[in-house]
Amino acid sequence: MIRGFPGDVPLPMILVPRERAGRIFAIGLPIVGGMISGVLLGLIDTAMVGTLGNAPLAAVGLSSFGAFIYLGLFFGFSIAVQATASRRKGEDRPEECGTPLAAALVAIGVSAPTLSAGLYVLIPYIFPLINSDPAVVSIGIDYIRWLILQAAFVGFIQANIGFWNAIGLSRVYVSSLIAMHVANVIFNYLFIFGKFGAPEMGAEGAGFATALSAVVGTVLFLRLGFRHGRDFGYFRKWPDRQQIKNVLRLAIPAGLQQLLDTTALTSIYVIVGMVGTRELACYSVLINLIGLVGLPAWGLGTAGATLVGQSLGEKNVQDATRWAWDVIKLGIVAMATLGVPFWLLPDPILGIWIHDPLTLDVARLPTRILGLMIAVNGIGYMLAMMLNGAGDVKKVTWINLITQWLMLVPGTWFFGPYLGLGLMGIWCMHQFGYRAMQSLIFAYFWRRGDWARIVI
Repeated sequence: MIRGFPGDVPLPMILVPRERAGRIFAIGLPIVGGMISGVLLGLIDTAMVGTLGNAPLAAVGLSSFGAFIYLGLFFGFSIAVQATASRRKGEDRPEECGTPLAAALVAIGVSAPTLSAGLYVLIPYIFPLINSDPAVVSIGIDYIRWLILQAAFVGFIQANIGFWNAIGLSRVYVSSLIAMHVANVIFNYLFIFGKFGAPEMGAEGAGFATALSAVVGTVLFLRLGFRHGRDFGYFRKWPDRQQIKNVLRLAIPAGLQQLLDTTALTSIYVIVGMVGTRELACYSVLINLIGLVGLPAWGLGTAGATLVGQSLGEKNVQDATRWAWDVIKLGIVAMATLGVPFWLLPDPILGIWIHDPLTLDVARLPTRILGLMIAVNGIGYMLAMMLNGAGDVKKVTWINLITQWLMLVPGTWFFGPYLGLGLMGIWCMHQFGYRAMQSLIFAYFWRRGDWARIVI
């Protein structure tokens, strides 16, 4: 058994050495910065749609998760490219870091257009199966179709993000990511409300704006790669069949992780919808808040995945283990700090998006619970990312499958609609049952150390 989780770290190592913390932050903070811009602007998007009423707000929240069931497949390429390219970087073969990116883009270019066209046609038949409110269904179909059409562009951006994270240059793409997010907000304003001669599309305009901003992001990332990535093999070599297979071997289970996660959460949306539209609107806001308070876990966990992958490329398992523990220590402090306003001052935060006093009452206590639990649950986020970075993608996928479909989904239905505990029953299951349990399971498998023997 490979040691290195909390119980195996001597007391003097409780503090992270400045040099190691600096390296983690150099990779992780730009990622967090880019994510903050996306989450904040996404919350602005939600606030804009929220002015249209509960039905549009619920429709956009439900549609976003429904679309991500599909789009999440392409997020798997980010994990695959990062895991593979970080190994090449650790092996001191930087000129080969661009090859897994090229392999991913070939796979995306072949699969995305056909799949998107098929789903576009099928959406009017699928969407009514997940919600019975006619207003939510009508708005949701128009919105989700635009999200589906952006799949190839989303895949391109995610694969590029995996490339830059792998070589430790996450700071390079942050300005492009922020520019894309700002463009999204501007497009939202134009097309939701029909400003400056643009058509007034309502909630559908938010979907169109998101798709249009993905096109802008693709152009920005392509320009970025040709300017700064050529020394790392950016578009310098055409991948062979075996290299494409190697990337797909990681990308498919990684994409399934995203698919399973989003399918489960979309199922929760359906279950919450059984309780009521007000609760569904609250849940949409709460999930967006998770995206905000979980940022340190995702950003630092991604940095940890890079450092673990590079250390394994250097054949230094002990250092990979230590990087994981250092990342977790920093992440817990960051998330605990960020969670304070959510349990201390929930009303001013929720009031940004929720304007109905009754809806605010429903969301208040779940928001406090989120603020208290985020540090514990964030351990699971970080360890899952670092297991992915080590190439142990299938194990993470199986853990997600089992905990989501044997625990989260049936537990949510049992404590929500069946026992009549409403949103509070659902949220307690989500936070205390599902997320906390995942943290314990990922900690166990990291401690076992099987990830250290995986060859990429």
